[in-house]
Amino acid sequence: MIRAAAAELSRRVPDWPKIAIVLGSAQASFAESLEDRVTIPYAEIPGWPVPRVAGHAGELVVGRSGSRRVALLCGRVHLYEGWTPQQVVFGVRVMGLLGVKVLILTNAAGAIRETFRPGMQVFLTDHINLQGTNPLCGPNDDSLGPRFPDMSEAYDRALLELARQTARELGMEAGEGVYAAMLGPSFETPAEIRFLRAIGADLAGMSTVPEVIAARHMGLRVLAISTVTNMAAGLQQRLSHEEVLETGKASAAELRRFLESFLARVEV
Repeated sequence: MIRAAAAELSRRVPDWPKIAIVLGSAQASFAESLEDRVTIPYAEIPGWPVPRVAGHAGELVVGRSGSRRVALLCGRVHLYEGWTPQQVVFGVRVMGLLGVKVLILTNAAGAIRETFRPGMQVFLTDHINLQGTNPLCGPNDDSLGPRFPDMSEAYDRALLELARQTARELGMEAGEGVYAAMLGPSFETPAEIRFLRAIGADLAGMSTVPEVIAARHMGLRVLAISTVTNMAAGLQQRLSHEEVLETGKASAAELRRFLESFLARVEV
């Protein structure tokens, strides 16, 4: 089915960009800044799963940011919605088949490290997969990638350094850290957050890691950015999805400024 989706998208947009961005909770407003936009609802693409969670638009947008053409995946699906791991990474695999070389992933995350603050952007340096599954389980499609892909550099070092430079030149406060992927949809308990801190996690979220695994399986270079939308359980009184969306929207302008500058610098 991923090949049918790629064929349909290639027909509708013959010259596909080499960079794709997955926009997480409440970050889809970046799409509005693109020029010469082509918008394709996920529902019109064969096999593409449609998000059922607030804050995820469910459409693919291709356009130009400055001189750089880019594809935006506005919204993602999650394991906690009942999708399979393969469905969760469907869009990433389609991007790989279309010739995308660089994948930028954004998400909303809870801060475990107490020096982080809501609204802050954090570049991921590594991850811990605690979702209990992996999109590569099952028969391997050798045309996509190897049976046992290396994950020692899941997050591209050159892209990370370019992100650091971009943030410094913009005067943007940015952190770096390890992302723990949880299944959800319930937020973590204080005891779970203490456990995550003990094993080296700086952030907790419910997405991104399956996409990173699928992207690296296909040889895509990955940069991932978490917007801190709340302090994790035990570090504040109560957690809510509404707070996640509100903080995501409030920080969207800063993320947009970063992405526009980063896209102008990255080489593919």
